Amino acid sequence: MCQVEEDYNGLECKQEKIPLNRKCVKCKEGTAVLIIRVSDAFCRSCFKEYFIHKFRAMLGKNRVIFPQEKVLLAVSGGAASCSMLSQVLEGLSRDAPKKLRFMPGIIYIDDGGACGRSEEERRRSIDQLKSVFTQTGFPYFIVPLEQVFGLPTSVLVPGVSDPDQSNPSYKQAVDQFIRDRQKLNEEEVARLSVEDSVLYSPEHNLALERLFSSLKTLTAKEDMLQTLRLHLILHVARENGFSKVMMGESCSRLAVRLLSNIALGRGAALASDTGFSDPRYGDVVIVRPMRDYSSKEIAAYCRMFHVPSAFIPGLDTKTHDKASIQRLTESFVTNLQADFPSTVSTIYRTSEKLHTVKPSQSHDTEPASKCLLCLCALDTDMDKASAFHATLVSERLSQIKLQDASHDARRCSEGQGCGTGRCCSSNWLPAHPDLKTLLCYSCGLTIKDMGAVDTLPPYIITEAENRQKRSLMKREISEYLLEDDD
Repeated sequence: MCQVEEDYNGLECKQEKIPLNRKCVKCKEGTAVLIIRVSDAFCRSCFKEYFIHKFRAMLGKNRVIFPQEKVLLAVSGGAASCSMLSQVLEGLSRDAPKKLRFMPGIIYIDDGGACGRSEEERRRSIDQLKSVFTQTGFPYFIVPLEQVFGLPTSVLVPGVSDPDQSNPSYKQAVDQFIRDRQKLNEEEVARLSVEDSVLYSPEHNLALERLFSSLKTLTAKEDMLQTLRLHLILHVARENGFSKVMMGESCSRLAVRLLSNIALGRGAALASDTGFSDPRYGDVVIVRPMRDYSSKEIAAYCRMFHVPSAFIPGLDTKTHDKASIQRLTESFVTNLQADFPSTVSTIYRTSEKLHTVKPSQSHDTEPASKCLLCLCALDTDMDKASAFHATLVSERLSQIKLQDASHDARRCSEGQGCGTGRCCSSNWLPAHPDLKTLLCYSCGLTIKDMGAVDTLPPYIITEAENRQKRSLMKREISEYLLEDDD
């Protein structure tokens, strides 16, 4: 790996001296107040225009969001998501030259119970963000993470998007919007009531604490937190008719995620985790319009134009660099970016070239072909000669030896039973389903770090049992089923 202090055979990284009083590279008249890169110096007005244009160009180039479509903005309180909210607010204003034509909503997931924050700290953060959300005039939803223990199993079933909607193409949708332009009146705004359901039961709070205390490593905790947060966002979007969800993930954040996901074994899902759109959930599409912005650009924009944001501590706050794989990757990329400014852009441009291999249509519609947690295509169907299959065989053999060591063969041979009831009954089923066959490689590592699988939310356990029952039934009637070729 490259190190900052290496001389590379005498070729040291020479940082150019930036002269003072530079002129703006765009207007050539104003004095530059910000230097994004060595050759990109902007004045205040040109930087604002550049920032806004990049956001509009990203949405216009991809054309994923249609007019009159309901879009849910996932705001965490950080600078990236709050700047995304300000861009949407700017695009919907009357003075905008190219107005945005979708109907936004806001969601904030309060994960204070998983991060160990007190009730007072959580309430203070909610009040701070609530004041920001109220000023926008958009309907907003404040949902505590504890509500994952009340989600239905339908969250883990990918929805089916209707390809033949009322707006078959983007151009026709724009024409329809211009002809039938309708604004939300006061009655409709009142009907879109604000969800302020920040209350949760003490039982759910204890269940959430047990779940994260059962995870042994911070790497598994961060991965589980991201999964549960996405499940909640997906559920709220479906309940309220939102077909798109905007994430405020910057270029720097996606570069760190790409490298950390490779280390976590999520190489098969890199295109979905870092691309502009993520259609893995079917009826709800994840969109990342801030993926062209670096963290430096976002921080400068928020400071120069007073974009309100809130600092909310997370799981990795005040942890050392080697606390988790995600934290170590972030520290590595950040330190390397300080001396080699093209590090993040190089990683980011690599992620743009990745594509997900689409499975066949018959398997794509089956929930069993998706991972139980992240809903990506299963990547565990390997040949018997693969290293992954050899690892599974070793695990099975070690488990069999442990079971044989704890089993009293003498008592079972005498018909007295072993006392556990696991070997003497042919109809015995495990108290909790084995999730290995239902998970991708990365999610399997996360569950492997858990001390007790029964601490998972009930909707995950129920869906796992249903999938295993369907798989068992399919094996029993397999000889009566027709193949796809037939």
